[in-house]
Amino acid sequence: MNNTKMNIGVCNWSLQMDISGAASFMKEAGINHVHLAVGPALGDDGSSYLSAAKKQDWKISSTMINFPQEDYSTLDTIKETGGITPDGCWDVNKDRFIRAAEITKDLNVSYISMHAGFIDHNDSAKYRVMCNRVTELADIAADNGTILLLETGQETAQELKDFMDEIKHPSTGVNIDPANMILYAKGDPVEGVKILDQWIRHVHIKDAVRAKTPGQWGTEVPWGQGQVETVEFLKALSAIGYEGTLAVEREGGEDRCGDVKLAVNRLKQYL
Repeated sequence: MNNTKMNIGVCNWSLQMDISGAASFMKEAGINHVHLAVGPALGDDGSSYLSAAKKQDWKISSTMINFPQEDYSTLDTIKETGGITPDGCWDVNKDRFIRAAEITKDLNVSYISMHAGFIDHNDSAKYRVMCNRVTELADIAADNGTILLLETGQETAQELKDFMDEIKHPSTGVNIDPANMILYAKGDPVEGVKILDQWIRHVHIKDAVRAKTPGQWGTEVPWGQGQVETVEFLKALSAIGYEGTLAVEREGGEDRCGDVKLAVNRLKQYL
């Protein structure tokens, strides 16, 4: 895979550092691509956060927006609270997305990613609402010269592909996270790459093991220590011609920075 054009990056929220700390870490790790959280830019100190980010010699592969009501305590709570699913939060979340899209435009970044939330294919009314909401946000993204990326999570790759094919919006794509497919017990990540092929624009590098008890979370682990077939996953991306960023994400563990460095070094062995 030495001829690949994929780039190694990091999700800055995984580092649990300010921009200056993240910059030092990335320099030491020998990477300059970053998936940048824009939530902090919407807070009271948002201008300082953005100003610091702009000063870095970074290639921002995508921005990422989350939503305040999201509760990841259990699979049931995130199903009810995730993304743009809750009706009572829609207006607030839409406004949050608008501001995030404007920031993404200001940063001259091509993609903005998010978790849409649970896509209920068994409830036609809820499914239609989700189609309409994602389309509306994709229109907003397009107006700001960017593309909305939906991250894999609470649906299988085939279900997400069907959803993408349904809305058929030119300003939409997929950020594939292989660990999420295992954490949510939603299929094989290698097959997921093949299924989502044409929609994949961005990739998270994260690993996990499946839960032994159905209905419970799987466990996130360092890259290469879980059930993502890491080499086969990278080969599958290469086979579909993916040439974007591999953004290392680590959201658990006692040594996130150490685990990110481990993932970066392992990726460098394959690319």
